[in-house]
Amino acid sequence: MEKTIVVTGKTIDLAIESALNQLGLDRDSVSVQVLQQAKSGFLGFGAQPAKVQVTYEAPDPVPEAPKVALSSASRSKPKTAKKPEESKTEPVKQEPQSEAAKVEPPKAPAPRQEAPAAEKPRQPRPERRSDTPKAPKQPKSETTPKQPKAPKTFTPAAPGSVEEKIEVFIKGLLEKMDSDAVPHAWKDADGNYQVELTGSDLGYLIGRRGDTLDAIQHLANYTINRGMEGHIRITVDAEDYRQKREESLRRYARKKAQQVLKARRRTTLEPMNAYERHVIHAALQDMDNITTHSTGTEPNRRVVIEYVR
Repeated sequence: MEKTIVVTGKTIDLAIESALNQLGLDRDSVSVQVLQQAKSGFLGFGAQPAKVQVTYEAPDPVPEAPKVALSSASRSKPKTAKKPEESKTEPVKQEPQSEAAKVEPPKAPAPRQEAPAAEKPRQPRPERRSDTPKAPKQPKSETTPKQPKAPKTFTPAAPGSVEEKIEVFIKGLLEKMDSDAVPHAWKDADGNYQVELTGSDLGYLIGRRGDTLDAIQHLANYTINRGMEGHIRITVDAEDYRQKREESLRRYARKKAQQVLKARRRTTLEPMNAYERHVIHAALQDMDNITTHSTGTEPNRRVVIEYVR
């Protein structure tokens, strides 16, 4: 069952964060709709906070079992069973027998039955003991520790190659951001260029929901393609964030689609960039009775999941 709450804050992000703290949910478990943008006003007058509507999935209430009211008759003491009525039939009168019939010959005494011999008590069976002692049971480990992944190895870029140009540009950009991360570029089987950032403090370079990583990737594509013939595609990643984000988006899309099938009405997701919208469309393209399309304009373009018969 879907529920919604309306929360206000100084900014949209603060309002969303306040709603998530109230619900105890993460960002991927809710859908946010902006109702009102924050306004600063003039000289402190007319300021208005940002207002958002957060939709989340709440468990259906479990109906209580109806209580059966006890009637006054059921609370009363059980009635005692009625005594069977005495038979009203008169006893049959027996006619007097003759004296010869009255005299019965003496009965021979019945032979005494000997008491059966007492059974001998059974002796307990000797316990079977194996000569070899049992091996002590090893305690089961609660969680099996995961083995650390082997570090990736990167081939140095050839002098004057496109990979070297990409690495030089991104390295200079990272230095401007006071980061000591190192970019490694290579060309994949599809002819696109992949860039992996290694080093410390990579969470700062990824940013909130990959915003900083997307900005680095956008600048690299714009700068490298400006002086080249044709167009090349550059993807920048760090700590396998792109793969983890894709898996999270697929789970989120399937969950929302199940809600649409259950309620048989459309739902609109939060604003996403073109790459994330493509992941949502691809995850639901083969699902029965479900269709998706995008609506709105950048940067507030959203995916709509709709039920179809």
